[in-house]
Amino acid sequence: MITVLRRTPGKVISLGFLSIGVFVLMQVILPITSFQIWDLQQKIANQTLISPKQKIDRQILGISVQNKDNFPAFTSYLKRETQPNYSRFGLSVPRLRIEKTDVLVDTNDLSKGLVHLPGSALPGEKGNVFISGHSALNQFFWQKNAVFAKLADLKKGDQIIAETLGSKFVYEVIDFKIVDPQDLSVIIPPEDRGRYISLMTCVPPGLNFKRLIVLGKML
Repeated sequence: MITVLRRTPGKVISLGFLSIGVFVLMQVILPITSFQIWDLQQKIANQTLISPKQKIDRQILGISVQNKDNFPAFTSYLKRETQPNYSRFGLSVPRLRIEKTDVLVDTNDLSKGLVHLPGSALPGEKGNVFISGHSALNQFFWQKNAVFAKLADLKKGDQIIAETLGSKFVYEVIDFKIVDPQDLSVIIPPEDRGRYISLMTCVPPGLNFKRLIVLGKML
């Protein structure tokens, strides 16, 4: 005699919810674990710089770290002597399939997408073009403005391209930094005469424990 086991609707529903719960949990854990492995590999390879604590006169810089909805963010009050004749420029990062995404010039409002720190260098200028953007856990927790969700996938030698008013400025990734959210030293260019670009986002992905900085130098 063959006994047929039947699952009641209640058990099927419970198993369904359990499966969904496990799936969602894995989508949260995997990106964090993957980032921790990436971080360890970079440290072993001496590719990641852990920025030292530096005392910076915030009044001179005109920049501070302010909590907005429990999110520590750079806030700049720097004013330019001459205002640019454009309010946004395009950012392309071929490896990440970011193509001519708008970066809003001189704004502290991260809710609008990619933002250029007020007072930092503009594309092509000497100094450091400092751009911030949100990250996300992964594609299942994707947010429209989480353009920098895969910033950790970049490698040395990759290109970062800024375009404005018909001009194109190409930067090459030269370094990575992982810093505390209050570390303002990353705003300062490595040297005075160079032309640099920095892309900043939160890490681990979707969380705001640390900041990942990708540093590029203009070719």
